[in-house]
Amino acid sequence: MVDKGTQDVIIVGAGVAGSALAHTLGKDGLQVHLIERNLSEPNRIAGELLQPGGYHKLIELGLQGKQANSTNNPIVDRRSSNLLNVLDDEDDVVVVVNDVDVVVDEFFVKMEQGTVTSLIEERGTIKGVEYKTQTGQLFRSYAPLTIVCDGCFSNLRRFLCKPKVDMISYFIGLIMECELPYPNHANLVLDGPTIMWFYPISSTEVRCLIDFPTPGTLPSISNGEMAPYLKTVVAPQIPPELYNAFILSVDKGEIRTMPINLMPATPYLIPGAVFLGDALNMRHAGTGSEMMVALHDIVLFRNLLRPLQKQLTDTA
Repeated sequence: MVDKGTQDVIIVGAGVAGSALAHTLGKDGLQVHLIERNLSEPNRIAGELLQPGGYHKLIELGLQGKQANSTNNPIVDRRSSNLLNVLDDEDDVVVVVNDVDVVVDEFFVKMEQGTVTSLIEERGTIKGVEYKTQTGQLFRSYAPLTIVCDGCFSNLRRFLCKPKVDMISYFIGLIMECELPYPNHANLVLDGPTIMWFYPISSTEVRCLIDFPTPGTLPSISNGEMAPYLKTVVAPQIPPELYNAFILSVDKGEIRTMPINLMPATPYLIPGAVFLGDALNMRHAGTGSEMMVALHDIVLFRNLLRPLQKQLTDTA
């Protein structure tokens, strides 16, 4: 076990919440050790929408300039950019193409790829983390404050809260090449047996998310059940402007699914550690509010932490 020394703050997870928080605390002068289990570009079918309220929080955090460009059409192809892309009109839904982990190279942030396996607890206080690199080497990192932001699949929830997970539905996701009836907005369809969302993820592509509620058996993609379900059950409620693009997308077969969990939690009040974001309390992805709430919580947390920063740096 290799000792990596003591930082001011350890942040577990470099998604939207963790990387924005690392940037924020590093800008305030804190030595931050950011540990992320997978630094490759994320490929997801949810978590791409940032509501206007979230963009205002980006402004408060000084992250509004982290855009791919500043032209009149700032949405660029999601496959060619690793930067945060937003729409300038505050009345529009904002689209996030990728996580904001591109901003953590600045200030006093050290980012490292590794899987945090456990929290280090001494006499009822969290002192840091143990983590493993891709090569299997084990390390320990210490800090007076550890912040867990590693999302809904966190393996650390059991240390800091009484977790409760209820799977309430599935998302069926596919990508359509078309224009929306209401451009630059999320288009919500409520008419029919299910709920669907359509929103732009690039200048030419639209994400379609279909809610499949439980209880119920999700049609199998591998067994060929999904395409007939989408064509016979879902397609009749598709708006006429999107129908042909929807059928073409189904025929391409690039269909993905993911479970949607309701994840309330009762935190344990353990000194030295804090939960933020989906790791603590995941919201239904259909609201499009996860990133907005996470960024709002980061602003609140930064403001609460600022009067205590001297104690953190003195302790470290």
